[in-house]
Formats: sequence, structure tokens, C-alpha cells
Amino acid sequence: MAVSDHDLIGAWKQVLTLSKLEPGQIVTVLTSSTTHPQTLSTALTAVQQLGAVANRLDLPPVNGDKALSRDSLAYLGTTPLTGNRAAIAALKESDLVLDLMTLLFSPEQHDILSAGAKILLAVEPPEVLVRMVPTLDDKARVAQAARRLEGKREMHITSCAGTDLRCPLGEFPVIQEYGFVDAPGRWDHWPSGFVLTWPNERQTCGTLVIDRGDILLPLKRYVAEPVRVTVDQGYVQGIEGGLDAELLSEYMASFDDPEAYAMSHIGWGLQPRAQWTTLAMYDREATIGMDARAFEGNFLFSFGPNNEAGGSRATACHIDIPLRRCTVSLDGEAVVRDGKVLDGFVYSTGKGAS
Repeated sequence: MAVSDHDLIGAWKQVLTLSKLEPGQIVTVLTSSTTHPQTLSTALTAVQQLGAVANRLDLPPVNGDKALSRDSLAYLGTTPLTGNRAAIAALKESDLVLDLMTLLFSPEQHDILSAGAKILLAVEPPEVLVRMVPTLDDKARVAQAARRLEGKREMHITSCAGTDLRCPLGEFPVIQEYGFVDAPGRWDHWPSGFVLTWPNERQTCGTLVIDRGDILLPLKRYVAEPVRVTVDQGYVQGIEGGLDAELLSEYMASFDDPEAYAMSHIGWGLQPRAQWTTLAMYDREATIGMDARAFEGNFLFSFGPNNEAGGSRATACHIDIPLRRCTVSLDGEAVVRDGKVLDGFVYSTGKGAS
């Protein structure tokens, strides 16, 4: 259902306030041909109402001749900023960049962040943004989960469907995504609500069973029959099953890159306002599937790059797969059991209230 400009401006003002935007600061809104016009117009209005200086930087799309989908996460090659020194300089001089285009997993993004600018990605439809406006409670819950994950040596994931995967930890940092950027050099994504890290290189081993109802992203497909994925020494060694297995296998093979098969980030969802069912309600080109990534209790894993965490793997293939009904254990202690988060977190104004 559509939302009013009034409601979306209010949502933006809440996010910008949580992101510690101050009067006189410079905000650059980064856009492209796929930017939602209502998201853009309300962002500019909210920025100016809060007394900040608003700029817009509009850049042409790239990778259309290579990607198999219009999804902005379906091909992580060059970005519209690649080689564009003037645009990068403008963004580095900004206090806050509102990314309505998608710079994820790009060296340009790291360059901008290293200069101290904050980047907030917001590319979901307006009604999704309004439904999952971030709160201080979201940050507190994600931070609590991050404390449980930090310093652990192994994540072990099991399920009744047959998943049994061991991921040694320690080489990569723990990342918190809670939907706003409240420190210089921070990146986040509105909407979100999960904690993640990357397993040690070439050490993950075991079996992942993508069960009926689990979701393949960016294919944006609910799995109809189980897919069995074998992982050894940190790389996919086999994908077995029916049509869904064939689709996943052929899609990954289309990148012609061995690094597409590497284990990437792992973690679990913590956002009670995100819904597993939402993807069924949308046209595939209308959303990038943040509900699927963030819904409470999922085990979210990925294949592909690790350069977001400081690694060197920058493959264009990035696949996210949230599994339901898993048990996630850290050094033998369960933090999620059968898809239920075991943190005892109580929201200050009701479950997941905004």
C-alpha cells in the first residue's frame, strides 16, 4: 500500500536524527535511473527541514550489459563512480551520503567511508522503509548480538532439514546493521536488523540444506524442494536437488569465477518487523528483499565477496540465502534455536515498535 509524503518525510527525519545529522552539515543524495522518486523527494525535504545542506548527485547506470537481473545486488562489478574522480571528491566532502543507487561492495564506497563520510543505503520501496523505520532498540538488540559473537572461535549451524555446517571464526570483524549511521565512517542499510561476520578463509566445511520455503536472493525465489549444498575448505563443492538446485547452480556458473563459490558472510536476523512472507507480495523488480534478509531468527549466509570486511575477494557474484528453522551455536552455546532468537530482548515500547 502506498504511503503519504508526510509519513515518509517523518520516517526520514527519524532516521536522519538517529544518524546525528546537524544543521549546516552537507548531505549528498546519490541517485540513478532506478531511484524511487518519492524516496528522493522526501529525503531532500527532510534534510532541508533539519537545517542541513542538500545536494543531489545523479549518475548513469552501469553493468546492464552483464547482469542477468535488474536487481542492484545481482552484479557487483564496476559502479557509476568507477573512475569518476569529481563525483568521489564531492561525496568525500559530504558529512552524510544517502545512497539511493547502491554502492555496496565497491572500492569507491570504502574510499568515501575512509574519509569520514557516513553512508546510508535506502533503496527499498517507500512502504517498506516506513514499516521498518529503525529505532534505538534495534541498535541495542543488534549490539547485544554482536557482543555474543565477538571473540568466538566457531559458528555451528544445524537444522532438522539436514544442515550441519561448521564455520571457524576470528579472521574478520563482526558487523552490526541496525538501519542508521551514527558515527563517522559508518555504513548501514535502512531497513535492516541483523549481525554478521565472515568465516575464516578456506576453513568452512559441512552441508547446507536450503529447505522448502527458504529464499534464494537475488533470484527472489522461495525454494520448492530441498537443495543440498556441500562445502569444503570454504568453497561450494556440490549443489544437488531439483529445479531450484539447477537454477542456483547455473546462475553461479554464469559468472565464470571460482570465487563466486566461496563462503561469504554469515549471521542471523533480528528484525521482528521484517516478514518472511513479504517477498511473495512484490513484483521481483520492486524490492531487493531486505525483509528476507532481516526477519527475526533466520540464519543468513552468502556466497561471493568478502571485500566489505577487508578481504581481497571482489567477485561480481553475490548470493544471499536466509534459512528458517536453524539452530545457530557459538562455541557450543545456542543463540538461535529452531529459528527462535534466544536473546530475551524486550523492546521498550512493545515488540519491534517504531
